[in-house]
Amino acid sequence: MIKGYTSGVFDLFHVGHLRLLKNCKKHCDYLIVGVCSDKLVLELKGRKPVIPLEQRVEILNAIPYVNKIIVKEIDNDGWIAYKCKAKIMFKGSDWKNKKKWKYNVANASALNIKTKLLPRTTFISSTKIKRLIKNV
Repeated sequence: MIKGYTSGVFDLFHVGHLRLLKNCKKHCDYLIVGVCSDKLVLELKGRKPVIPLEQRVEILNAIPYVNKIIVKEIDNDGWIAYKCKAKIMFKGSDWKNKKKWKYNVANASALNIKTKLLPRTTFISSTKIKRLIKNV
């Protein structure tokens, strides 16, 4: 059985999130999703998510491609994937040139975990939704 791992905030859940999870599941038998805690989001982005953690977890639990959800309290996906016994770690292709992705690839590789960037749904993002709402 191939375990896969991905993570995110999953705030204002939208079709891009759904497509990412669906695509992840095509490459593994068992998908573990790390959802960032409210505290971690505040630490990383300087703001809390719009949707509280408990509700984001409930939404993710309803997605058929997700087998397990963990609350992500630290910003180290390679280590988390290793602790979950994942064999492959996924992110959206918008992460390709980010320093954090390169760090996670090196970390995952050292832990014998493959990494895969998956196509991003370009027309939608939580940030775009927030901007639209703000401008209405």
